[in-house]
Amino acid sequence: MSERSFLAFDFGTRTVGVASGNTLTGTATPLTSLALQGDARWGAITRLLAEWRPDAIVVGVPFHPDGAAHVNTRRARRFAADLASRYGLPVHEVDERYTTTAARERGATDLDAAAAAIILEQFLANGS
Repeated sequence: MSERSFLAFDFGTRTVGVASGNTLTGTATPLTSLALQGDARWGAITRLLAEWRPDAIVVGVPFHPDGAAHVNTRRARRFAADLASRYGLPVHEVDERYTTTAARERGATDLDAAAAAIILEQFLANGS
């Protein structure tokens, strides 16, 4: 199997964390958080995708602790669908419960970017 690269997003209504990673190393690196809205957010995402040229995108989708969906579940899935339609790349969804807590426990300074890295590491560990 050839190496594949990914950009991962930890979607939030105020900020979106971004991380990169690949199947060769099986690791992910936090990149940045986008505290932008509307066209400015999409412009920043377009620039990141042009710079990193991933083979696919991974989006964290939040759920309640019991696995039930909530309003942010629908928002994250809408964001994932928008990414797929705008950029024509495969988009994979990953359950992102507790990723911000895990980022905090790791001592991350940019919680959203670190959470995106954890989301991508979970995806890579599960056989991407």
